[in-house]
Amino acid sequence: MPFTVPAIGLYALFTLYPLARSIPLSLTDSTGGPTANDVGLANYRTMYGSEDVRTALLHTIVYTVVVVVAQTALGVAIAAVLRRWGTYGKVLSVVLLTPALLSPVMASFIWSSLYQGDGLVNSTLESLGLGGLTQVWLGDPATALYAIAVVNVWMFAGFSAAIFAAGFRGIPDELLEAAELDGAGRWTRFRRIEWPLLAPALTVSVTLSLTGCLRVLELPLVMTNGGPANSTRTLGLLIYQQLFTQGSVGYGTAIAVLLLVLVVVAATAVNSLLRRREGRI
Repeated sequence: MPFTVPAIGLYALFTLYPLARSIPLSLTDSTGGPTANDVGLANYRTMYGSEDVRTALLHTIVYTVVVVVAQTALGVAIAAVLRRWGTYGKVLSVVLLTPALLSPVMASFIWSSLYQGDGLVNSTLESLGLGGLTQVWLGDPATALYAIAVVNVWMFAGFSAAIFAAGFRGIPDELLEAAELDGAGRWTRFRRIEWPLLAPALTVSVTLSLTGCLRVLELPLVMTNGGPANSTRTLGLLIYQQLFTQGSVGYGTAIAVLLLVLVVVAATAVNSLLRRREGRI
């Protein structure tokens, strides 16, 4: 118990205390200075009627759904393939974790270069005879948010694959061998045996991915700064802009409280649903 005191103290100082201070701060007109006036729920009323907040919330939800679905599907597929590659699969799984070790800022610079008009993405499409698919990926409001989502999936698909690989290792070989002897094909074994038994891994992967995506900031900030035409401005980026660009500390904190509630509610709901699914299985 005494060994946990420093960790608890640091957690309380850097997490619980700022969290406790954020709610009263959101009820003021603070601009970051030493004085602030109490404005009650004015910031929340402004936020409720703000088109910027509604648009950023929509972008955040779309981004989260796209990334969670794509990252989960790709993670399962990678883990399933690597499982059949034995030792080579274990080595490759470590390599696939490398993008997750990059800072989001570095990943943003790398992919911004790849997405340029003469970058690797468009050059590859042209070399494959798919020149009609080339885009100004980060300059088109129709594609910019999804282009950033691809970077997130690239960074953390290997992390999800590692989680699912651990889930695959927990499946008894006897079950799969018995199903194979009964004539079940590879797809049937996956659908009837492996996928249901991956439920705990699915819960962990989806919950971590969900909470990370709802709080996304660095990728849209560095790659597009919310543009073009605010098409990639998420709640996290809107909070950053209010706090550090416009100096609206009280209002920005109110939006941060909204984001906190969104993360807690979404994570709790999804985790509860997936845990109940585990119980049924």
